Amino acid sequence: MRWPFPREKRVTIENPTVPVSSDNFLAFFGVQSANLPHVTIDSALSVPAVWAAVAFLSRTLAALPRHAYRSTKEGPKRLSGKLETVVHDAPNEETNAFKFWQYFWQQVFTGGRGLAWIERTPQGVEALWQMDPTKTSVRRSGGRTFYKFSGIAKEYDSSDVIDVPFMLKADGLCHYGPIAMAAKAIQLAIAMNDYGSNFFAGGGVPPLALTGPLPAGADAMKRAQADIKRSVDAAKNANEPVFPIPAGYTLNPVGLDPAKGQMIEARRFQVEEIARAFQLPPVFLQDLTRATFTNAEQQDLHLVKHLVGQWAEALEGELNLKLFGRNNNGRYVEHTLDGILRGDFVSRMTGYGQAIQNGIRTPDEVRALENLPAKGGAADRLYIQGATVPLGTEPAAQPANDNAEHPDEAEAA
Repeated sequence: MRWPFPREKRVTIENPTVPVSSDNFLAFFGVQSANLPHVTIDSALSVPAVWAAVAFLSRTLAALPRHAYRSTKEGPKRLSGKLETVVHDAPNEETNAFKFWQYFWQQVFTGGRGLAWIERTPQGVEALWQMDPTKTSVRRSGGRTFYKFSGIAKEYDSSDVIDVPFMLKADGLCHYGPIAMAAKAIQLAIAMNDYGSNFFAGGGVPPLALTGPLPAGADAMKRAQADIKRSVDAAKNANEPVFPIPAGYTLNPVGLDPAKGQMIEARRFQVEEIARAFQLPPVFLQDLTRATFTNAEQQDLHLVKHLVGQWAEALEGELNLKLFGRNNNGRYVEHTLDGILRGDFVSRMTGYGQAIQNGIRTPDEVRALENLPAKGGAADRLYIQGATVPLGTEPAAQPANDNAEHPDEAEAA
């Protein structure tokens, strides 16, 4: 098929015969990408910032309470029975809810996709089962999407698979993973970890070059190197700052030491880069460089509004569609985000007080949020401030009665 529009042509002052890429740019300075470590999920998790990001996000999302509800005329009503057990307590007989969803989100934030299979019976949803995304292939046929698990001949229809990708590719089937897309930044972090460990494993002594009249012959050169190495090792073992070298020779360091190479600043920047890849505020990776009492609280709100809340919505959409179908008869699954917005004790009590005084929550509902038993009676009713009246109205005046405290005298009068 011929493209109906003319191809775009651009003129550039660059030499088109010279390829421009990050690899070529680094090679100009003598850095070859082949020298950088290969990044896998396991090697990426050896970087503390990546480990912290995956652990923090997966635990936070797994700890969110989720319940099944039905919309009624009186408002949302929490469902009970097997469905609530699967959603909130234990998705199957072998795994509790926290462990199940922690594994699910770990796959999202490492390889880039979380999968779970829905087991159904004639009575409804029976269980959810984990699926290893690395052993699952996805294909589309006849307008439908199918999932095939390695070692099982059966293919699963998309209506029976919970699928939350980190980001889909243009074909709508394959996905991008955060570790794969941030591989360059993670490579640099691993290389700096290796360099730092090798540097300090050598006692903080950088590679040295022996200059002076070099001895003749390969054997003599090896003996000279061995003599110098023994002198350096002896000084390190004896904790002595001075060691002897042959007369007429000098030792010069090769390369830069970590301080001159701004290694500390570079490693801190890699934490920011990794936080950026996961769209996570750096304070949650224990980078408190720019944290204050004020902006740390704002980053809590940022985390819930722009990260945790969005991923919770992604999972809710999958659960509601796959568990109940498009015609769900008012049934839905929803996370409760109040748990991670509790704040400190004073702020929490102030918010509770305002909710009770403005008819938003009953005292018993507030007690339930604090895991306190219900009192019933008046504690299960809504209250509102009595002084709140519509504008332009006056409260009804009560007639004065000086003898109110002595009704018998008032009747006699």
